[in-house]
Amino acid sequence: MSKSIGTETTVKVASAPQEKKISYWSVTLLLAAAVMLSGIGQLMQFGGNVELVAKIGYPLYILTILGIWKVLGSIALVLPGFPRLKEWVHAGIFFLMTGAALSHAFANDYGDYGFNIILPLFYAALNIASWALRPKSRML
Repeated sequence: MSKSIGTETTVKVASAPQEKKISYWSVTLLLAAAVMLSGIGQLMQFGGNVELVAKIGYPLYILTILGIWKVLGSIALVLPGFPRLKEWVHAGIFFLMTGAALSHAFANDYGDYGFNIILPLFYAALNIASWALRPKSRML
């Protein structure tokens, strides 16, 4: 009986890093895809992006700036290497998403059921999860 307990313990210990790696890549790929699609939508100025920016009082050229940074950041998240760049990308996504939520809140533009605030905060939470789950090779 003690042999099976020892085997189970060994299996659990050996699979823990693999589970963390799968969790990291799942969260990071979801984050990168969401940020990439959002950036492309802003660059192409469709999907209500123009109306959202106009409602909160930002100039339309902000869509181009944010779109370029989002596309480049999402690429940087999935490329191997460049741990310092990845740190900057995580910080940028966090500031971008919390800033978006606050901008909509201050402009009283909550959207349906608070969507304009909840979605960026969800992306910020995904970003924090991706950063917290990153493997040693992606740390400074």
